[in-house]
Amino acid sequence: MDIRSVTLFCEAGAADAPLAHFLQAARHAFPYPVQSTRMATPPFPDWWPQPDATTVAHLAQQTAARGQALGVDYISLGPVLLRHDPVWLNALPVIFATSDALFATAEIADTSGNLDTGRCWHVADIIRRVSTVSPNGFGNLYLAALANCPPGSPFFPVAYHQGGAPTFAIAVESADLALDAIQAAKTLPEARANLVAAIEEEAGKVVNTAVSLAQEYNIPFHGIDFSLAPYPTDSKSLGGAMEALGLPHVGAAGSLFAAGFITEAIERANFPRCGFSGLMLPVLEDSVLARRAAAGVLTVQDLLSYSAVCGVGLDTIPLPGDISQDSLTAILLDVAMLATRLRKPLTARLMPLPGLQAGDPVTFDFAYFADSRVMAVRGETLQKHLRQSAHLTIEHVRQSKSQAVSSDE
Repeated sequence: MDIRSVTLFCEAGAADAPLAHFLQAARHAFPYPVQSTRMATPPFPDWWPQPDATTVAHLAQQTAARGQALGVDYISLGPVLLRHDPVWLNALPVIFATSDALFATAEIADTSGNLDTGRCWHVADIIRRVSTVSPNGFGNLYLAALANCPPGSPFFPVAYHQGGAPTFAIAVESADLALDAIQAAKTLPEARANLVAAIEEEAGKVVNTAVSLAQEYNIPFHGIDFSLAPYPTDSKSLGGAMEALGLPHVGAAGSLFAAGFITEAIERANFPRCGFSGLMLPVLEDSVLARRAAAGVLTVQDLLSYSAVCGVGLDTIPLPGDISQDSLTAILLDVAMLATRLRKPLTARLMPLPGLQAGDPVTFDFAYFADSRVMAVRGETLQKHLRQSAHLTIEHVRQSKSQAVSSDE
């Protein structure tokens, strides 16, 4: 297991020196390698003065320079929320063209059950525009659509601060725990017990260090997002852990059971949790998932269905460079409705790759990505009501109570 990030949540104008000292200490304090230290601010439309391109580029450069001075590797500027003027969405391509240290997001459904179909259309257009920021389509690594995502998650791009005093949280890279726990077991109950015990043991070590840091630097510890994030080797693959349960391959029938089984084990574990703390299935960050996607046996719809029983949504999905706005919007509508009806946080990090078609090889010179192929998406055109802009309040799924039937009937 590694620590993917120590994420500091703070206001844009927080005092730099104490934060820098904390971040420097955090990088070396834990009994695991810390891959990065990161900072997340409140949503940038709340503290940037205006969204014109010149101002956005200047503030992006200024914010990235501040992060570099603090010693953080990446900064999340937070989301353009539903309550913000949609003109702020046009700032996103400018931000990503200005700096490779800044992440930002766009909300398509909020945490109060509100879903905006027009915002889904607009975000789909932004995804297409961001795909051309760099020649290889890498820009969408820094962007995600958010549905029912509150502040406080330490994973990027979703991370943002609710405002107020600084806090910090931990994101772990721990898919190997699931794989080892399952491979060592002879039964499903034993596999679950192994994983719960492993999570609690490793989380306890993280918490001990985090609490000490919190006390020393007077920055509250917000919790751990124990989402079992993978790394693109087979020994650290969530897809491999799912298959170790007995699946012929991820994407086959039984995969939804496997996703739910592992997620339920995470929920059983006792640790101070934040963020998703679920199953993370980023296609390009997981060697087994990348191979199954390349073979065509794992689809976007498969991954979306698994999101109903786990997390985090659709992540690092390689898509055709000429994918239509309709197709992207349809995916975002599905993510938004699923998150809203189930009242669970979901994201969509979709990566159209310029010049590539479904089935073409995908290779990035990036340590956190595995080789794969572009995933196919059915390209039907949305019609009638789904082409309209509508702001909807969606009721969450309520648990039904079956009526007892009298034995006399």
